[in-house]
Amino acid sequence: MQKFQVNERENGTSLEKYVRKVLNVAPLSFIYRLFRKKDIKVNGHWEDRKFIIHFNDEVAIYITDEQLEELHKKKEITPNKTLLKFIIYEDDQILLINKPRGILVQRDGKETAKSLDQIVAEYEMSKEKNNKNPDNVFIPGLAHRLDRNTSGLLAFGKTHESITQLHSFFKERDSIEKHYIALVKGQVKKDGVVDIPLFKDETNTVRTTSLEKGGKSAKTIYRVIETFGDYTLLDLILVTGRTHQIRVHLAYLGYPVIGDSKYGDFKTNTYFEKEYGLKNQFLHASEMHFGQLQPPLVYLSNRKFTAPMPEEFETIIMKLKEKHTNAH
Repeated sequence: MQKFQVNERENGTSLEKYVRKVLNVAPLSFIYRLFRKKDIKVNGHWEDRKFIIHFNDEVAIYITDEQLEELHKKKEITPNKTLLKFIIYEDDQILLINKPRGILVQRDGKETAKSLDQIVAEYEMSKEKNNKNPDNVFIPGLAHRLDRNTSGLLAFGKTHESITQLHSFFKERDSIEKHYIALVKGQVKKDGVVDIPLFKDETNTVRTTSLEKGGKSAKTIYRVIETFGDYTLLDLILVTGRTHQIRVHLAYLGYPVIGDSKYGDFKTNTYFEKEYGLKNQFLHASEMHFGQLQPPLVYLSNRKFTAPMPEEFETIIMKLKEKHTNAH
């Protein structure tokens, strides 16, 4: 049995997150198995993975010294150079990353490749290695999510207080404004608003419906950036934050996102893959605007952060411009 004592920085975090930190090289399946077998206790009592721990709590994990040693045989963690080039902003409270497409924000248990939250955890641990005090590191927590194939700005909180405040921003949609850029099929003539409720079924498929039929309110503001013949580049603001909201709302309007295999236009997607090599949706979380904030993030009040589009997107826009110009 291994015993750990919760420090001040870890106060208020979930038991699962704490165990994932102290067993940071253990596979997620191994950690979930410990919970299923009730091999983790807090102050002598078995608790589930969502249990909130507090300063000075004792966490007991029922694994042997040999198992623990085996888990820690992995090579020393070094700063993740790949992650470093995607960091837009970082301080003691917050980390903003320009997430690449094709990477899961959080591992789902089936995926073997590292998820972004794991990479961020390793990055933070690697900095603590220099201080020889890795046990006191606070693993940054996700403030919101992006689909695997959506790139762009993603926020992590680096303290319990900042995570709590960020969660509130994204849940209530106050003090924050998120912009996305999307390339859609069709010539959008003017700016507009989509205010149509959405319903997500058990297969994670989302459709438009009414509030009376179980839909949740969903509102998207869209503005035309530029048109290229039969295609339009849009700036979108999420007033609400429903699953697949932008993709479903734009498909509802008849302007499906290019490359969207779930709600998009198959023929158009096939053309863009053949012509430009685009295999995923052209959707990018481009900007994050903060309003008037309270401590601990008050110093970020009225600041705006921007994440550049992937080079692949920039290249497609450039080629569409050239084609449209030559056509005229």
